[in-house]
Amino acid sequence: MTMTEPRFPVQVTRGVPVVIAPEEIDITNADRLRAALLHAAARPGAVLVVDMTRTRFCDSAGLHALIGAHRRARAEDRHLRLAVTGAQVRRILALTALDRLIPVCTSLDQALADPPAATGTRRAARQQGPQQPARARPPDR
Repeated sequence: MTMTEPRFPVQVTRGVPVVIAPEEIDITNADRLRAALLHAAARPGAVLVVDMTRTRFCDSAGLHALIGAHRRARAEDRHLRLAVTGAQVRRILALTALDRLIPVCTSLDQALADPPAATGTRRAARQQGPQQPARARPPDR
């Protein structure tokens, strides 16, 4: 099933909305990415995936759109995942530490397969109960 609005396709795969990102994401199309993410977020479900397997370049405007989608997802107790294969895109996600904020999968299948609790959201934390503080290790002598 493919929805035609907005310009970036949004497919539903295995019940999960998937935004198909273009080869390049920059200031000229980041608003369309943002619109596609909002369109996909209107669908029910705990997970939203951005398929960036074709993406070879993503500038700060694209990163900003992804951060916004992540924040919206978290506010709704949902999960955003990225499927990224391009080395340059993986590098910019690592350099900006976005790969620590948003789960980055090596394939679309992996992004669709991982259980939602694996991404460590508030719902998973509530199910696990309170976390115990780590014990300080005594200094070596």
